[in-house]
Amino acid sequence: MTDTFWIIAAALIVLALAFVVWPLFSHRTDRRQQTDLRNQNLMAYRSRMAELENEYQAGNLDQENYQQLKEELAGSMLDDVPDADKTVTRPAVAGRGRRSSLVIAFVCLLLVPAAAIFLYQQWGAMDDLKQYLAMQEMTASDGDRVEQMTRLTAQLRERLEAKPENTEGWAMLGRSYMRLEQFEDAAWAFERLAEQVEDDDRAEATAWGLSAQALFFRSQGALDPDVTRAIEKARALNPDEVNSLGLLGISSFSQENYEDAIRYWERIVEAAPDHPQLGSIRQGINEAYERLGRDAPHTAEDAVSGPGVTVRIELSEAFAGEIPDDTTLFVFARKAGSQGSAPLAVARLSARDLPAEVRLDDGNAMSPDNRLSGASEVLLVARLSRSGNAMPQAGDWQGELNDPVAVTDDEGVAATLVIDHQLRN
Repeated sequence: MTDTFWIIAAALIVLALAFVVWPLFSHRTDRRQQTDLRNQNLMAYRSRMAELENEYQAGNLDQENYQQLKEELAGSMLDDVPDADKTVTRPAVAGRGRRSSLVIAFVCLLLVPAAAIFLYQQWGAMDDLKQYLAMQEMTASDGDRVEQMTRLTAQLRERLEAKPENTEGWAMLGRSYMRLEQFEDAAWAFERLAEQVEDDDRAEATAWGLSAQALFFRSQGALDPDVTRAIEKARALNPDEVNSLGLLGISSFSQENYEDAIRYWERIVEAAPDHPQLGSIRQGINEAYERLGRDAPHTAEDAVSGPGVTVRIELSEAFAGEIPDDTTLFVFARKAGSQGSAPLAVARLSARDLPAEVRLDDGNAMSPDNRLSGASEVLLVARLSRSGNAMPQAGDWQGELNDPVAVTDDEGVAATLVIDHQLRN
């Protein structure tokens, strides 16, 4: 790619030289043509004067006519041929002009390429081009090409250290180190990114949050002093920096501080409603509430979010009075034709809510990359769980619809699902 760049640059330099040099030599050609024309006019004048002289000597012209014709010929000659002084000095001027043209052409041949290369080195963007090419190759690399990616990452790091103002390059370097599981280097790259965006508090906070995340992986999930320092820097700039909030939530959950975990994760939902991992964050919040023995609150935003399915859940009379009111109720929607696949949406209620109408849509999504709105039909399952675990266990009560239900914008009840049997081993 860089070879092609220099070939194109050389072609443009040659074209620029042609525009400068060509007029110098074409001017010499024009001057030569003018000299030839002047010489032809002089020869014609002399020939005509000789004819007049011969006719006068032969007596064909009298003195008066001879003088008149001679003066007319001389006047015509003055119009066609420059003054005698100019004619005499022109060969010397022409000689000097030729030498000047050669000197100018020679200087241009040396100066234009040298100036172009020098100015490009001063103001050009070859380093940016090399960084961009390295970044493109890294993007194209997959996980099996670790050796190639390691080499490209080293090249990108070398160029960024020479020209550190490329913020996109530092972000790419940090992500590349994360993919290579070189977490210490990833944290270093994100901190260099933070230095380059100091005029933007939110961007700097994000860079420190990413550094904290890399250090968190390095410490294998421990909130050590380095992780804490990076989190504090991020939240000092932006208290709602989502990477830091996520790490604090994970750490609190692992230490069984479920109230703190819920507080941190719910703050992410409020601050970044378009977060790509929102489904996983909500699932973590629900799990924390479950560990506390409480039901997670359901907001209006969770209730309706685009196309979905509304189903009525009922309990068979055979189990009436048998199931405690605090038994957890799960309602799942799976893509039709994909038995055993992960649910597209999950709703959580309690046995005391039965019978209940449940709306499943993207607000109940398990993953941002696998949404209910992307399916045309779904299969529905409802389960009452003794343990509160979403995974089916012996003794749970369950019901399912054998026929798929269409996913639409209609919020009316599309089907009724009855929980009518108990799971066995």
